[in-house]
Amino acid sequence: VVSGCSSPTAQEMDAWTASIQGAVTAGAEKYAPEDLKKLNSQLAAANDEIKAQEGKFFKSYDKAKEMFAKVKADADAVKPTLAAKKDEAKKNAEAALGAAKAAIEEANAFLAKAPAGKDSRAELEAMKADVKGLADGLAEVDKLMASEDFAPAADKAKAIGEKASAVSAQVKQAMEKVAAAKTKTKKK
Repeated sequence: VVSGCSSPTAQEMDAWTASIQGAVTAGAEKYAPEDLKKLNSQLAAANDEIKAQEGKFFKSYDKAKEMFAKVKADADAVKPTLAAKKDEAKKNAEAALGAAKAAIEEANAFLAKAPAGKDSRAELEAMKADVKGLADGLAEVDKLMASEDFAPAADKAKAIGEKASAVSAQVKQAMEKVAAAKTKTKKK
């Protein structure tokens, strides 16, 4: 009599799936998406192995069971790292938010000093409106931080900071241009 390894029981399947679900519940989607993607890929491969064995006359589920055991072990290993990854994501988001606020303050300071001629007045008002819009966008970053969506919060804060820095650079360049023109006029 030839018989292969028996198929995984429902309890085994539930335990393996619960292990991944435990990682998801612990925050893997937000703080370790690469790890979760890897776990889901491993789980799919293990399920594919079971399906492959079901189509055979002599079935052996040993490889599938090993694959599932590895998925469970990897999922269990991810859980303890999530707190540290969450803290790191929070720190990154806080740093990006701080940099964005500083960039907005700098842009406002440059705008306050910017030379306002008849040709540039409308452009300055547009830049001030842009910077105000960026400052208003910080409220959305705060909401993302409050809901612990740190990666999107960091991305949005970085984008705001970059746009505010671009405004500062533009105003600074205009100020240097005006200063250079005044220097030329004084030399004549």
